[in-house]
Amino acid sequence: MCRLRIRELVRKEFIQIFRDKRNRPILIVAPLIQILIFGYVVNFDINIIHVALLDQSRTLESRKIVDAFSANHLFQIDNIVHNSQEMEEILIRGKADIGLKIGPDLARKIRRGETAEVQILADGTVSNMAAIRVSYVMTVMERLNRQFLQDRFPAQLSYGRIDGRLRTWYNPNLYSRHFFVPGIVAFIVMLISLLFTSMAVIKEKEGGTMEQLIVTPMKPYELIMGKTIPYIVISLIQMAGVLLFAVYLFDLPIRGSLSLFFLAICLFLMSTLGIGLFISTISATQQQAMMSTFFFLQPSFLLSGFVFPIANMPVVVQWLTYLNPFRYILVIIRGIFLKGVGMDVLWPQYLSLTILGLAVFTAAVLRFHKRLD
Repeated sequence: MCRLRIRELVRKEFIQIFRDKRNRPILIVAPLIQILIFGYVVNFDINIIHVALLDQSRTLESRKIVDAFSANHLFQIDNIVHNSQEMEEILIRGKADIGLKIGPDLARKIRRGETAEVQILADGTVSNMAAIRVSYVMTVMERLNRQFLQDRFPAQLSYGRIDGRLRTWYNPNLYSRHFFVPGIVAFIVMLISLLFTSMAVIKEKEGGTMEQLIVTPMKPYELIMGKTIPYIVISLIQMAGVLLFAVYLFDLPIRGSLSLFFLAICLFLMSTLGIGLFISTISATQQQAMMSTFFFLQPSFLLSGFVFPIANMPVVVQWLTYLNPFRYILVIIRGIFLKGVGMDVLWPQYLSLTILGLAVFTAAVLRFHKRLD
């Protein structure tokens, strides 16, 4: 009899969800848009650097500098300016990412064995991108410097040196999508489970059917299960769909265990469903529940390490991130997808998700139970 009551309530919830035409874009279109945006649009990979050139030397040496940048596929010299004012105007208008200014005494200083200056001006409105572009410029300049030294001192010089070789693990090509897409899988699960669960009880109140549910022989836990099971099913289906897109559309590797990934999502759902249910019990209207949900989503997103490293945050804020379940699921997903690690490495995150999930869901159930009295 208990199973029958829960099954019928679950069926009612599914009918209500899909009968409302406003829910369909959120359930189907929103996850696709987010995975496409974070896979294609949100991208820190640098494919081209637009350069504005001011060559006041016009000598063989300055020509070598220009040729070195022209021969590099990353740099595109598409603005030749004649004075510093033109250079400043182009950078202000955003027509160039880097300004390359070669002084008039470049050749004379190089031929006399002195240090010659080349000024690099970078658009720093997006600081991390500017730092990467400047590092690429400095790589080209270092290579040119060695070439000029060899031309100036042709004798073979033999000396000891440190040979530094960089090797990037887990994401060797440094693709931005391999960093963002695993996180968006968890974010979609959190968004859908929070958004719909937070309005689960409110819809009954505003529709005048809450009293009817209370007077039924259903026990409080049966009502909670009937309200949450549909959103668990929907979240898991959306997670599977997004995961397929991530693997086959963006070539996202899965080096770890899918069963551990599924376990992590279930533990994460316990936290998000608990938060959504708690919001639903303390809100008076659907609009209030939706606003409360988005009030929680933004800090959870920003304090998770999804985009900004937690180590760069103030110490007090770093302590607050330990209360954020999104923080732990990100570590787990990136560890399973990119590193292929297992429970021996990720057990602290699983333990934290379990504790948070039990605490939040228990608080939500107690609050929900009080409303039913």
